Amino acid sequence: MKRRDFIKTGAAATAAGATITAAPAIAQSKTELTIVSTWPRDFPGLGTSAQRLVERISELSDGKIVTNYFAAGERVGAFDVFDEVAAGNSQAYIAADYYWKGKHPGFAYFTAVPFGMTTPEWNAWIKFKDGQALWDELSGEFGLKALTCGATGTQMGGWFNKEIETADDLKGLKMRIPGLGGDVMAKLGASPVSLPGGQIYENLVSGAIDATEWVGPYNDFFMKFYEAAKYYYSPGMHEPGGGLAFGMNAEWWNKRSKWEQAIIEAACMEENAAQPEEAIANNGLYLARMVEENGVELRSFNDEIYDSFGEAAAEVFEETRDHSDLAKKINDNYQEALREMGAYLKIAEIGFSNQRNRVLGI
Repeated sequence: MKRRDFIKTGAAATAAGATITAAPAIAQSKTELTIVSTWPRDFPGLGTSAQRLVERISELSDGKIVTNYFAAGERVGAFDVFDEVAAGNSQAYIAADYYWKGKHPGFAYFTAVPFGMTTPEWNAWIKFKDGQALWDELSGEFGLKALTCGATGTQMGGWFNKEIETADDLKGLKMRIPGLGGDVMAKLGASPVSLPGGQIYENLVSGAIDATEWVGPYNDFFMKFYEAAKYYYSPGMHEPGGGLAFGMNAEWWNKRSKWEQAIIEAACMEENAAQPEEAIANNGLYLARMVEENGVELRSFNDEIYDSFGEAAAEVFEETRDHSDLAKKINDNYQEALREMGAYLKIAEIGFSNQRNRVLGI
């Protein structure tokens, strides 16, 4: 055999061998990702968003990341997903991180804070200021790594079985409201109750609770709260943004390749945009339906009640700061960023929206 032919033949054989040996390596390179959620399966808005995210991770990875999704109660209870992932039994959870306020009050800032950031402001803080670094520091203390994966936008104030005309009307009221918003209500004499989404309706119907907040008209319509409470209040001081978390076991995350991490980050960022957009697209329609078809009475908290909310919130923030150095650092950074961004939005987006709605008669 001529040397030239040998080189050609040998190179082809080497390439073929590389192909043969590479195929099993690719087949074995799949990563299992078990995800647990606080939302029931096929739950409109929150649940369907979580399922969409899980499917997108698989799609973007071309099946190399094999996702196994368990809705609330299918593997662990809704409020057990944090411990499930921290222990490494599952690799990720999808939830609202303010559910873990009992573990550390700083977690509330990575979902929603009374009188806090709207969804665009919160995303700006997380992505372009200190939010993600502070989230990493807090989550890292529990062996977790979190990414934002959705938001519900500014939420409604809640469903009540009586009119709320003064702050005194809140006294003695049993209300489903988690996070620091629940602490604000407690300051005003209400009894906050923390319930997973799948248990709210039955408790409202039975009278175990007198009121509840949830999300907004699009999500609330399918919960049928209007069957048990007549008055629907706005705006909600407790969740101006409602950011959601894709919380992962930190050890598992750190072992992932840069490519795998990029896939998960891209899918989370995509859903982080899609979920609030979906809510905006549907809230107006479903609010009109509840008012026109189901007799819901839309109400607004008056200024006196809102001032009471504000005074109570100030106390809650000081108590949160006293918890620990990290809680103080998170609160102070958040509040500083809020005031900086809010001052500009007041001039630009909010100023424009107010004038637009005035001119258009909205």
